Amino acid sequence: MPTLRVVLDTNVLLSGIAYPSSIPGKIMSSWRHGAIEVLLSDFILDELRRVLPRLSQRHGLSEAEIDDLIDILSIQAEVIEPAAGDDQDLRDPMDRPVLGTLLAGLQVSKADYLITGDKDLLALSGQYPILTPSEFWSKHSWL
Repeated sequence: MPTLRVVLDTNVLLSGIAYPSSIPGKIMSSWRHGAIEVLLSDFILDELRRVLPRLSQRHGLSEAEIDDLIDILSIQAEVIEPAAGDDQDLRDPMDRPVLGTLLAGLQVSKADYLITGDKDLLALSGQYPILTPSEFWSKHSWL
């Protein structure tokens, strides 16, 4: 069976880093162990770099360690350019680059899913392969 290829939204990465025993943490662990391949975009990585310092009391990472972590994630992931898209059903225009990362992943990199906790993106799950971390884990907990 081919390895699953997924786009992880920033909120899944944040939760996985801050709460390693959570379902997002288990998804991150599956990535570290090679059970899944992750597709990211510079937008997602930049957003993670911006938000991680706000959670420093949870993860205890210094600014230099955050930079190192972002570098490691960008090396381990396939970093793709978000596709331009103008989905009229997208409720939050700020989510366009994340949806664009999924679209590019579907077009060029054979992505299977976008995993997110973002309700605005999840509202599009009837049109695109978008799952919550829990939905993904219940489908693929054998990873």
